[in-house]
Amino acid sequence: MRCPCSGGKLTRLWDSDPSVPSEVFADGWFMGVWTRRFLYEYPTRVRLVGVHFKPWGMSPFIDMPATELRDRWVPVDAVWQRSVDRIRNQVGDLASATETLRVVEEELRSRLAEAPSRGLGLVQHTGRRLETSHGAIPVGALAEAAGVSGNHLATQFKSHVGVTPKRVARIYRFARLILSVDALRPVDWPDLAHTAGYFDRAHFTREFKDFTGHTPTEYLALRRRLPADPGFPPDSGPMPAD
Repeated sequence: MRCPCSGGKLTRLWDSDPSVPSEVFADGWFMGVWTRRFLYEYPTRVRLVGVHFKPWGMSPFIDMPATELRDRWVPVDAVWQRSVDRIRNQVGDLASATETLRVVEEELRSRLAEAPSRGLGLVQHTGRRLETSHGAIPVGALAEAAGVSGNHLATQFKSHVGVTPKRVARIYRFARLILSVDALRPVDWPDLAHTAGYFDRAHFTREFKDFTGHTPTEYLALRRRLPADPGFPPDSGPMPAD
């Protein structure tokens, strides 16, 4: 889940579903968990300030079900009314990244719910176990350990995350795989897949293409042809670290 602010620069976002039109934002937007691929298109030079939440992390800061942000981009003002101008005015003249993040943190603190909503504690506890296990713990076992039914756990995840715990497990499993790829060295795909918990080659290939739009070989060639700048934030992976 992310909440970026582009500081007035036009940013186009593309859905991998061809039936969904692209959208252009001059200011910030919220986006929830995605079940499809998407692309950003930035200007040549852009100053982007954003918050990358854990899957369950946005829930205490918004007054709407997480399902309404799944597979969607929503303007910041549609979620946080009359906030974009204030945030942009505050960060517009700041040269320091530290000061910019302080402004964003203050905005988040002002939006934090006074009390956690029902079921959020369950989702956080279960979600952290999915995170630390890289999606390896069966969801049924997590529900049993928490003393709830699988249906109840799924309902709470949909409310606070926007997707089921099985979907979150898939994302964490793939995140582990993709972060283990060193494009500068030969890649042993069967070994990486097995380490990440993929034991069927056909399933692994389908899963890889579902997440990236490419086969493993195509993806590696693309990474080598277009290496990211060292330390670029997306290098931290599809899930935020603590």
